Amino acid sequence: MTTTAVPHTQDLSEGALGMALLDIEHRDLSTARRHLVQATARGVSSGSNASLFHGAPALEFVLARVHGVSDDVRAAVDRVVDARLAAAHRRQTAGTLARLAEWDLIRGLTGLAALLLSRRPIAPRLPDVLACLVTLAQPAPESRRLLPGWWSPVGPDGKEMAGGHGNNGMAHGISGPLAVLSLALREGVSVPGQEDAVATFATWLERHGGHYWSTTAHLDAAQPPGPEPARQSWCYGRPGIARAQQLAALALGDPARRRAAEDTVAAILTDPLHLARITDSTLCHGWAGLLTLTRAVAADSPTPDRFTPIIQDLHRRLATDWEHLPRPGFMEGRAGAQLALGANDTTGWTRILLLT
Repeated sequence: MTTTAVPHTQDLSEGALGMALLDIEHRDLSTARRHLVQATARGVSSGSNASLFHGAPALEFVLARVHGVSDDVRAAVDRVVDARLAAAHRRQTAGTLARLAEWDLIRGLTGLAALLLSRRPIAPRLPDVLACLVTLAQPAPESRRLLPGWWSPVGPDGKEMAGGHGNNGMAHGISGPLAVLSLALREGVSVPGQEDAVATFATWLERHGGHYWSTTAHLDAAQPPGPEPARQSWCYGRPGIARAQQLAALALGDPARRRAAEDTVAAILTDPLHLARITDSTLCHGWAGLLTLTRAVAADSPTPDRFTPIIQDLHRRLATDWEHLPRPGFMEGRAGAQLALGANDTTGWTRILLLT
């Protein structure tokens, strides 16, 4: 296994690996093999760019859907985990702010935690990764003002941002650690401080989750500004945050928070103004993601029937539009949309979105 070749096909979001997820869910293993061969033809990355959505960890996630992970793939992933933990510990020792890629779902430790949590038996490295995510609940090492531990010195675009920002979304923000720590608690996996961290993240999102991200101006305000008129989706916005809040509530036994999260999903997805801002059918920020998310919310709700009309409406919107997607892939293409349309999760593919 090499660490030098990094072909685009290793990208689970848009490459052949993501399309193999659809093949496997459909039990079309011959096509899945072709996609896997394409994805691995030039090697598999276990370098600094490897993550749940790229390279060896992405390959393990896909192969695990058919119980086909080899020891060398797991060993490569373990090396990735060890390197990421070591880098995070060095950053903590240096007392600098964390960047999103250190800990988020798409590129960082949250995604690796989701992968390790899906192993059977659960991976022995998982507690170390969870412990690292728990440290994000501690105030950031910044002397001039009190900042949350996940505050990033750069903006969502990766460029330096005056004052930095606190990202709130599921894909790149604190909703991701909240979801994976909550899922781990529900599966009986915990480390010291985990429940307190879940409560800290959930409380922050109750106050600041109306925005894609928070700035120092938000922190200085007596009350955060009201929710922004933005597209609401899985990756950014209140539906993804609400699912993370529901998972937190289930993990902590908090019925009031669970009801609030479910009410948020129901209110947004029956509001014509919010629905009018959805412009495509993708998993990441369109109908497919909202449909998959709402099914997960309904499955964990004591009143699932309230979501039936919403699910039917989202399914209709997705069914009439998904074929217009120009890309073939998983997160922003037709493969992901078809997975959502199928209404099944026999392989556990929705874990990669931290919905289950």
